[in-house]
Amino acid sequence: MIIEIRAGTGGDEAGLFASDLFRMYSKYAVSQNWRQKTLHVNQNVVGGIKEIIFELAGEDAFDKMKYEGGVHRVQRIPQTEKKGRVHTSTATVAVLTKPETQEIILKPEDLEITVCCAGGPGGQYTNKRETAVKIVHKATGLTATCQTAKSQGQNKESALELLKARLAEKKEMEQLKEAGDERNAQIKWAKRSEKTRTYNFPQNRLTDHRIKKSWHNLDQIMEGNLEVMLKKLSAETKNINQ
Repeated sequence: MIIEIRAGTGGDEAGLFASDLFRMYSKYAVSQNWRQKTLHVNQNVVGGIKEIIFELAGEDAFDKMKYEGGVHRVQRIPQTEKKGRVHTSTATVAVLTKPETQEIILKPEDLEITVCCAGGPGGQYTNKRETAVKIVHKATGLTATCQTAKSQGQNKESALELLKARLAEKKEMEQLKEAGDERNAQIKWAKRSEKTRTYNFPQNRLTDHRIKKSWHNLDQIMEGNLEVMLKKLSAETKNINQ
């Protein structure tokens, strides 16, 4: 399973929130004994995350995380706010399955592969050798970039896996759309343009808008205590589908 988190509206605060979401999921992954591997990260100058892509693998990982996709909205006082005003920012989350090798076949002539130096926040190079790999699928325009491994070969392999996952998601959405099952497509893949959750820090409340349910222990949830919420979300979503 591959998860992508991207800062949305809200400038630096959106990047800090994206970083908080990554920390939350990472803590939950540790509690579940899942393996985690970061494929790509792009930080901003204040320590937030513009984009991060990582893998999670382990027992029931996809079943527990598959409904996390969508727009996550945060309401809180940013670190940079001097007047104590609450701001609203967003981050998007996408959850992708890793397809079986035979499901997605990538031919060399269908790909445009470029390499460059892996960069860090603020334009500082974390690796002065050309190890970062970017792959473009010519037919669809989908891209995948990986830079966290020390070798070009490892980054290329990870980028290919990420590209396959994105192609599989595109194919799945097209099939659901052709079948006229838009409702199931939204529930299964959680449209990235749809607000799925609000994290209200002043009221210590998290609300999932899909099932109209709130929890008043946001501080604990942000520390990776997701199990109760995820079980409720899974059960309610199954009821909607029936």
